[in-house]
Amino acid sequence: MPASEKLILALDVADHYQAIELVERFKDYIGIFKVGPELFISSGTKIIEDINKKGRKVFLDLKFHDIPNTVSKSAVVVTKLGVHMFNVHTSGGLEMMRKCRDSVAEACLKENLDRPKILGVTVLTSISKEVFLNELGIQHSLRTHVKNLAALALKAGLDGVIASAKEASMIKALCGSGFLIITPGIRPSWTPPDDQKRTMTPKEAIREGADYLVIGRGILQHADPLKALELINLEILTA
Repeated sequence: MPASEKLILALDVADHYQAIELVERFKDYIGIFKVGPELFISSGTKIIEDINKKGRKVFLDLKFHDIPNTVSKSAVVVTKLGVHMFNVHTSGGLEMMRKCRDSVAEACLKENLDRPKILGVTVLTSISKEVFLNELGIQHSLRTHVKNLAALALKAGLDGVIASAKEASMIKALCGSGFLIITPGIRPSWTPPDDQKRTMTPKEAIREGADYLVIGRGILQHADPLKALELINLEILTA
């Protein structure tokens, strides 16, 4: 796919009108826009409707994590809203993910809807190896944990996972080339450090096997966002 189709712009703002201005500004360069909890809580479902009206797709990043019945019902609601992709926490377990997938498939067949891609969140990119061991108390390695969760998502019939680019090549080898990997924590060389720990540059991430790169601050906080986007596209092309 073209370099621009591999990018997802994170609308990490709280104001509805600011978010729509960003979509309008970047819609000729980016096809998918991420709506996270901050913007969704502020704007409600109207933000999804308005992005769709502009002919662009929505990645709804709410990371559902609850009992199977609650997650599956929530998944059907967002499917009817017309999102292109959404995510659930893989740590919710196999039954939760399967029920979510099956409920979405049933709703799409019943109401003739486009089926959104369902992605499983593995380990947040803000979690370091030290936090994983010392705070969460998980004794096996972080990579082993991501590997196990990715395999579980595949078994549940999900379309792919959200994971650090540092684990992308391992996941592709395990789950196959058709299993999507969406990578947050993408940091162009000019981006200052922040709360993300397991990060990579756009070029590194693509080389490791990432299918989509989620970038927000690296573009929006640049003095010339369109120039930043051009440089990122160049990195992807040269990867």
